[in-house]
Amino acid sequence: MPLPNTSFTRAPWISDPALPPVGEIPHCTAHLLQWNSGLSAGVQGIELGNGRLRCVVLPTRGLGLWKCYLDDWEIGWRSPVAGPVHPSFVPLYDPSGLGWLDGFDELLCRCGLYSNGAPEHDAQGRLLYPLHGRIANTPANHVELFSNSDAKELILRGTVTESRFHFQNLRLTSSVILQPLTTSLRIVDEVTNQSGRPGEMQLLYHLNLGDPLAEPNGSIVAPIKTLAPRNAHAAADLEYWQTLGPRNSNKAEQVYFLELIPDEAGRATALLKNADSTRAVSVTFAVAQLPYLIVWKSTAAGGDGYVCGLEPALNFPNPRSFEARQGRVRQLDPGETATFELELRFYNTADEVRAAEQPLIELRQSQPPLVLTEPRPEWSA
Repeated sequence: MPLPNTSFTRAPWISDPALPPVGEIPHCTAHLLQWNSGLSAGVQGIELGNGRLRCVVLPTRGLGLWKCYLDDWEIGWRSPVAGPVHPSFVPLYDPSGLGWLDGFDELLCRCGLYSNGAPEHDAQGRLLYPLHGRIANTPANHVELFSNSDAKELILRGTVTESRFHFQNLRLTSSVILQPLTTSLRIVDEVTNQSGRPGEMQLLYHLNLGDPLAEPNGSIVAPIKTLAPRNAHAAADLEYWQTLGPRNSNKAEQVYFLELIPDEAGRATALLKNADSTRAVSVTFAVAQLPYLIVWKSTAAGGDGYVCGLEPALNFPNPRSFEARQGRVRQLDPGETATFELELRFYNTADEVRAAEQPLIELRQSQPPLVLTEPRPEWSA
């Protein structure tokens, strides 16, 4: 199945001769992609495959995950932004603070590293922190591909540095890991404070799911510990927080803030399934690393982008100063590294979906959830 876009080149990825060849891992492949036209001109991607699942990682865009492909299923969303967009065309510091949206079209992009919430301005109206931070629009400065023969793993690892003289010096080292013939992938991120001074960070994983998975009457399955609407608009539809509504471009987005019940290993899982429960995607994460989940629903019609976000996070996407007052800005000592792990799993049959959601239903029934009918003051700016 060809990758959909205007114009790109595709050639075998040649790994460093000193590294084990990819051929040592059965069924695994890797290709280098480069787009040649429009707002995508100059974007490089690396397509990894394991014999069943393919994914496209974008070194040019902070090592985000552009699309995944399982059999004939393209997993991502249909953003009105025709991407992937080269960072040079994304006006992050547009005075509105919303320039980040000009490049928003990935399946998974990170928000951070120094800030990751709503745009924030000073008393004179000058932009302090743009929407969702810089990391998703910062190119990687090193990428390598290698294999772990003992664990039967294909690993793509890259580094992205987010720094400003006299301010922060943060390095993201991200590994995308596939095993042969599975329908899942793992992401292991390490964020290091490279400064000789104490540092700070925020991080949110913006996982975005659209057609044909996200659709009217599709639903979210998650073992809720605590749930609160972000604002009055979300509170008005609280009864339907886990259900995707009809396509309506005049309806504002709805956001809910959650804590989930972890399993015995300390990991929490949220799942989005389509209306007839024949397809689903789940995201699993350690609550000690990422204590919150944000559910974002934008049920727009036509070419406006019908999408549901499942977003594990270190903090809520409020203005940075608010999150700092609430103690949700992570402190890093000089040289300290914080580690974050995610697993994305894809289900393509009704039997697989049933098997995936059953343990989540059992966890959900293990304790009564705290569902707040109004925004929680310490959670919502």
